[in-house]
This record gives sequence, structure tokens and C-alpha cells, in this order.
Amino acid sequence: MSPRKPAHNRVQTLREDQLLSKAELARRAGVSVLTIDRVEKGAACRLDTKRKIILALGLTVQDKDRVF
Repeated sequence: MSPRKPAHNRVQTLREDQLLSKAELARRAGVSVLTIDRVEKGAACRLDTKRKIILALGLTVQDKDRVF
């Protein structure tokens, strides 16, 4: 059995497209830089955290499939 790959998301791509640092996205979302780093690496996070990140990227909750 092969090791499980982390879930991929587009947080890093969307953040970089907006020229935002991890620290700036974290500040806007009200989460830690460590949380942004973990999410970008594919770690699981709470729905509330996903919502905060989506909104901090200037998107709406309806755009969730575009991000996660």
C-alpha cells in the first residue's frame, strides 16, 4: 500500500497570484502563519478555518471548490 498523499488545494497559488505573503493572508484570515503553512501543505483544517481563508482571499464561500 502506498502512503496517502495530502489533499491538494489552491491556497498557495491563489495567495501568490494576489502577491500576498503567508503572514498577510494569516492576518486577514485571523489565523496563525503556521495554520496557513499547514493548509498550503495539504493538512486538514476545520471548516471555519477554510471559510476564513476563502474570505481573506477576497472570494465567497460559494468559491470553496475553487480553493479546496
